[in-house]
Amino acid sequence: MPKNPIKLKPIIERGLLVGVAIKGQPAPFTLDDSLDELARLAETAGVTVAGRLTQTLERPNPATLIGKGKLEELVSVVRGEDIQVVIFDDELSPRQQREIERAIDDENVKVLDRTALILDIFAQHAHTKEGALQVELAQYEYRLPRLTRAWTHLARQAGGRAGGASGGVGVRGPGETQLEIDRREISRKIAQLKRELADVRAHRERYRARRRESHLPLVALVGYTNAGKSTLLNTLTPARVLAEDKLFATLDPTTRKVLLPSGREALITDTVGFIQKLPTDLVAAFRATLEEILEADLILHVVDASHPNALEQAAVVEEVLDDLGAGHIPAVTAFNKIDLLPGGESPPELREDYPDAVAISALQGRGMDALLQRIDATLIARMRPAQVFIPYDQGELVDLFHTYGVVEEERHEGAGVRISGRLPQTLAGRFESYEI
Repeated sequence: MPKNPIKLKPIIERGLLVGVAIKGQPAPFTLDDSLDELARLAETAGVTVAGRLTQTLERPNPATLIGKGKLEELVSVVRGEDIQVVIFDDELSPRQQREIERAIDDENVKVLDRTALILDIFAQHAHTKEGALQVELAQYEYRLPRLTRAWTHLARQAGGRAGGASGGVGVRGPGETQLEIDRREISRKIAQLKRELADVRAHRERYRARRRESHLPLVALVGYTNAGKSTLLNTLTPARVLAEDKLFATLDPTTRKVLLPSGREALITDTVGFIQKLPTDLVAAFRATLEEILEADLILHVVDASHPNALEQAAVVEEVLDDLGAGHIPAVTAFNKIDLLPGGESPPELREDYPDAVAISALQGRGMDALLQRIDATLIARMRPAQVFIPYDQGELVDLFHTYGVVEEERHEGAGVRISGRLPQTLAGRFESYEI
């Protein structure tokens, strides 16, 4: 093996963004704001954005999404500006993708949508076996009905599992076999991946069961992509996870211990960031990762207070949490990146909608004490009130109460110890026979 192996340079492609607004259809973001976000996604995936096209329609064109005249304009721009990839901000149906490719009539030009772009970024950032499996499954399920010319160049690429660097935007992942196998083989591959993921989920469930036995509360970090969750985890704990100013820099969850002001410990876990227009089936593919949120005792919602669409981003996160079935879990909101705001204060419109939010700068470590106190108080409020009398020969239960519960009053009497306070729900059964 050579001492200095040749490193492949990342493929940089020229991209054209296409956005559509439907009259009377509410959207969390304006068309321009949504395309700005799509541009950041494209840049994260290695695309140089050379231009954008927009159109407002009464209703989507079922054949091509955009109108006939706009499609002709798109073809003209692609040919005149040397565009290699066209990226639509909305998910294209297989039919729409085929018709747009037919109109462009150039096998060197790929037609992608927001979903394919996000999957490509996921493929770059999946570092664990579970993450790679989830990305590969999502890519195969997305591509199965889309076996069109968009993937013909895959046969000429040296592919690999999710995370492969070659092939350019939108095709990292399953690799060169995409067109060599028929639909039956792809379906077989999907079934195999689902079996592998089932094993991973079973392993993760065993891990969760052991974690529940530790009786430590779990705090799930959630937020819009690039809100600063990983930076916050690094500030609160010695996590040392990757924290970059990129969309979806974190894909694989990381869990660490944090010491709370009450002296108790809690577990805090980072999760994949959310984004608008995230398809339901893509969320389903990452269910195993997102189940960490459903197991949480508390959700810590991190909002980038410096972003012009902070309110809209927060609303998207809350909608996804509701869709996951996590809307009932107590939440603490943290307005992050206040170091980027004038006077270091969050905007009035944010404070109006989230009056109890804690203002922080994860990068500078500002507001951490106040945030931990709020987390601690919220977790304590969720614990079960308890009054118990524990005989002296059951001293380990007294230690258990002190370690994992909150002691509000303690009196030593003739035959034992009388304690009033609060206990985690997972420990309540251990003290049931000693309750007063």
